[in-house]
Amino acid sequence: MGSALAAGDGLDFSLTQKLTVIALCALTAFISHMALAVFNDGVRPFMLDFIQGRTTRNATTAVSFGLSAGFIFGLGAPMALTSGVLNPWLLFLPTDILGILAPKKWLAPLLGAGWGAVVVFGLGGANELAHELPVDFLTAMQQMSTPILFLFTVFPVLAVTKQFGRLRGGIVGVVELALVVLTMRLWPNMFAGALAMAVGVLMLIGFAVDKDLKQRRADKAAGVPHELPEGADDPMASLFSASAARLRRYLPLFMVLGAGICVLAQMKIFGGGEATSFLIAKGQYAEAAQVDFYRVFGFVPLIATTALASGAYGIAGFTLAYPIGYLMPNPFVALLAGAAVFAVEVLALSYIGKVLGRLPSVRDSSEHLRSAIGEALGLAILFGSLMAANQMGGGLGILVCGGLYLLNEATGRPIVRMAAAPTAVIVGGVILNLLYWLDLFTPVKS
Repeated sequence: MGSALAAGDGLDFSLTQKLTVIALCALTAFISHMALAVFNDGVRPFMLDFIQGRTTRNATTAVSFGLSAGFIFGLGAPMALTSGVLNPWLLFLPTDILGILAPKKWLAPLLGAGWGAVVVFGLGGANELAHELPVDFLTAMQQMSTPILFLFTVFPVLAVTKQFGRLRGGIVGVVELALVVLTMRLWPNMFAGALAMAVGVLMLIGFAVDKDLKQRRADKAAGVPHELPEGADDPMASLFSASAARLRRYLPLFMVLGAGICVLAQMKIFGGGEATSFLIAKGQYAEAAQVDFYRVFGFVPLIATTALASGAYGIAGFTLAYPIGYLMPNPFVALLAGAAVFAVEVLALSYIGKVLGRLPSVRDSSEHLRSAIGEALGLAILFGSLMAANQMGGGLGILVCGGLYLLNEATGRPIVRMAAAPTAVIVGGVILNLLYWLDLFTPVKS
């Protein structure tokens, strides 16, 4: 699976890297303040009311904080400390909140820059402190990498099964398993799930496009119209066109944003997803680019439609800047590529919305892909967290961390499920250290 994780060294940033993170956090906070883009997909639908003055800045901030806090502290920070690689939950969810919170335009970038400074200057110290503890829960949390990487591979199988039934899902599952085994045998230095995921996603898209084309042919034969009658008004057209026009007015700012995100990804200190963070930490940049590229198919329809409906884009756009950045040879090329990608995305928003309207099965596939990614990662993170708990404290570690996770479930999930297990490992690690200092626990030897 490549080299060991770089958690011990990955948070030691160069001055250029620190300044890039700080500047990008300042920019994303400013864009959030302007209600031009937010990272949290759950917050974006609320932005239209904010843009049109039907809700206050404080109320929108409360929504953003409520939907983001669990991911920041329960997923973003633990993943960064564990892998040694920064991630969007740690960087961009806080700048969503800070940007919306800031009452003045000039204050938003200052708050964002402040958060970036906290991350690049404070995270390394927290990392070193955690590794000095008798129960090193950060090293234990590296157990999460294998379940995340391999269980993430099955998300196309889940998506196909949900949308097209067990038979096609089983076929894709067999194909993926064969490709994983083949890759492990023939290309041992390559991430075993990369080829399998590529084929799985392509099969899903192929099934969806085939279904849409067959349905259009059948409707055409039956005389069912697919277009509005001439002169009829589409009730969503005016809203969508106004939102697209608003975003196009700020095209230069979006190009700067795209350039910054692509440069950050090129620096190899940032991963766009859970699996990607561990691949970047292992130095497997081509595989990381593949993984994040496949995720794009699950998020383009969501981001495009919510952006057109709300007038607020995604901070990372369609997330294409991530995989492109990983593959760029230097920051200067990445800067140009990121700016170009965001320019194309913003200018193509209206066209993408129209195309998605004509391909309902493809649009549904994205919903199933996102759901499948969440389910696969949810199980992987839970399983990996229990492995970490076992490494920290054996049966007692599993009891404490698993019990905290179940308590969160029983109390209505005050911490979102995806973040609950890593949070339980950190809290469990603190509890085990306290028990050690009280001479009630002996750490498990590695």
